[in-house]
This record gives sequence, structure tokens and C-alpha cells, in this order.
Amino acid sequence: MIHSNITLILTLSVLIWGSPFVSKLIRLPIPPVEIALGSLFAYFGLITNNQYFNLIAEVGFLYLMFLAGMEVDLKQITKSSKIVIQKSILFIFIMTFFAVTMGMIFRLNMITIISMPLISIGLLASLSKSYGKDEPWLKMAFIAGILGEIISIAALTVLDAASTSGFGTELLIKVGYLLAFIIAVYLIYRLLHLLFWWYPELKNTLVPKLDTSDQDIRLAMALFFIMIAVMFSLELELALGAFIAGIAISAFFHHEKQLEAKISSLGFGFLVPLFFIHVGASFDLKSLAVEGVVYGALLITALMILSRIFAGVALRKINGSRDALMIALSLSMPLTLLVAVATIGYETKAIDILSYYQLILASIFEIIISMTAIKILHAKRKTDKG
Repeated sequence: MIHSNITLILTLSVLIWGSPFVSKLIRLPIPPVEIALGSLFAYFGLITNNQYFNLIAEVGFLYLMFLAGMEVDLKQITKSSKIVIQKSILFIFIMTFFAVTMGMIFRLNMITIISMPLISIGLLASLSKSYGKDEPWLKMAFIAGILGEIISIAALTVLDAASTSGFGTELLIKVGYLLAFIIAVYLIYRLLHLLFWWYPELKNTLVPKLDTSDQDIRLAMALFFIMIAVMFSLELELALGAFIAGIAISAFFHHEKQLEAKISSLGFGFLVPLFFIHVGASFDLKSLAVEGVVYGALLITALMILSRIFAGVALRKINGSRDALMIALSLSMPLTLLVAVATIGYETKAIDILSYYQLILASIFEIIISMTAIKILHAKRKTDKG
């Protein structure tokens, strides 16, 4: 037991440190590299099931959602033109219609069909770090992604509740909790916005500019865990709480760039890589030999990416064809939510092990294909401008 724990710690240390070098060597984005390495090292028995590793990977997932929330600029969204919001909603509608329709045509199971329209902006934080948050296509992706993520997390919350309590009174109560929570968060946001407008010095009190005790990051971490505790008490999806905590930091302390850098470094340097490695480790490479796993994963990947590319037509007049394609690809990687849905479905026996592996493998394929395609398109655009 002690020997396996030591091996696990040393393996994770090497993977966290070495993944960026492997990424540069094979010219692939870091997240899919970490997932692939996690799966490979688990296959050779160097990464084993461990409760502490599982826990810290869950924290890494929540922290990724926290970072995604920090990338949200509420002022940018509220000041967005009506046409941008309308086109974003149209994008989500077309994508959902196409994904669900194709899923039914190919007779996929209900859990897989539900998972196909999901949108998560977790990996947009990684793209923002790589290409800069000022990229026009990334700004548009965040607007459409935020709207889609809210709907997706609400759907995931309902699915999670339905899987444990069924479609009855308890489900209606949890949906009521969710709506009440969203309304409460909005009212608190408006109240704090008014309070900081009347008393701007409160910001400096909470996050002092001359800070020798890291009060800023203490506040951010406290808010992060408080929101998770609230989600626990309401029995709602924890990712929603982490996401809202990130939005709160961005909304009220966006001027503190040092705080953003501190939180981002901790996430992308430690917690988030552990989550990606854990995702890879949960996928058994031996399952690749099982009939239907690779084919099913490729089919799900193709349908999910194509549904977003078709929906990207709604954004062409705003961003142009190439940027619309990059937006569609950037929203084709709902890794965190896809893994969550697959896990819920398998644990509740709504799907079998074959469908579970198909969804996990599809989430990996989507990242590799989408991030590689974005990298090529972005490089080509720079070349055209140059």
C-alpha cells in the first residue's frame, strides 16, 4: 500500500512537470497530452485508484470551473449588442436541434443524446491563456459559451437529481432550489454592485493593494469553498457554485491582475493538470480493443463537432467565417460536463460500460481535434495578416 502510494506520488510529479515538454515535442495542446499520459501510465500500473487522488482531481475539476468563471466579463456581456445575444442563443438552438436529431437518427442511448448538446467553457480558460483573452473570436465564444454552460449545468443538475430521486416531487423541489439560487445570486450581485459603487474603498479593504498577507487569494479561496458548501447544502451541482465564485471575483476585483495571475498559476500549474491526468487514468486502454468503442466514440465526436460547425453559420455575419469556425471548435470540448454525465449515467446503470468508454474517449478526441484545428486556423490567420 505504501509502495503504491509512493509510486503514484512520484508518477504524478513527473507527469505534471513533464507534460509541457511532451506537448512541445509532439505539437499538441497540453490538456489532451495530460489525458493521454494519464491513460498510458495507468495502463502500466503506475497510476492506481486512490481516494486522495480522486478527491484532489475533483477539486481540480471545480477549480477549472472557477478559472472559467474568472474569464467571464459580465460588463462585456451586459454591454453586448442585442444582435450578439440573439445570435448566441440561435447558435445554441441550432446546435442542440442538430445534435439531438442526429443522435436519434443514429439511435444513440438517451444519456448520450443528452450529453451531445452540452457546452462547457472550462477549456476556454486554457485557450484564453494560450491565445489571449482579447481575441475577438474568444470573446464571442465566451458569450455563447456562458449562456450554453448555464443551460448545460442546469440540465446536468436535473439529470443528477432525476437519477437519484426520479421524475417526481423531489426533482421539482431541486429544480426550485436551483431557480431560487440563481435568483438569489443575481440579487446579491446587484446589491454588492450598488454597495461598491457607494463605498469603493471597501474593495481596497477586502483586497488591499499593499498586501503582505495574501489577503486577495485568501478571499478568493474562501469564496470558492463557500459556494461549494452552499451547493452541497442544496444538493445541487458543485460546478455551478465554483463557476459563480469565479464570476464574482471577475466582476468585483477584475482590476487586480496580480490576483488573477496567482489563482491561474495555482490552477494550471497544479490542480487542473491533476484533473486531466485523472480523466486519462479513468480510461482503460484495453477497452480500445473492445468492438464498438472507437467507432462509437468517433461517431459521437463527429456529430458533436459538426453540430457546432453548422450552428456557427449563425455567427458568420458578426465574426466572419474563419472566426465563426474557431468559435464552433472552441465550444466543441465539453470535457468536464461530458465526463460528469458519463459518470452519472454509468453509476446509475442508465448506460453500460461500452457507452461510458465511448463518451470518455469522445471527450478526448474532441479536445485533440478541436485544439489542433484551432491552432492551425489561428496560425494561418496570423500568416494571412502578416
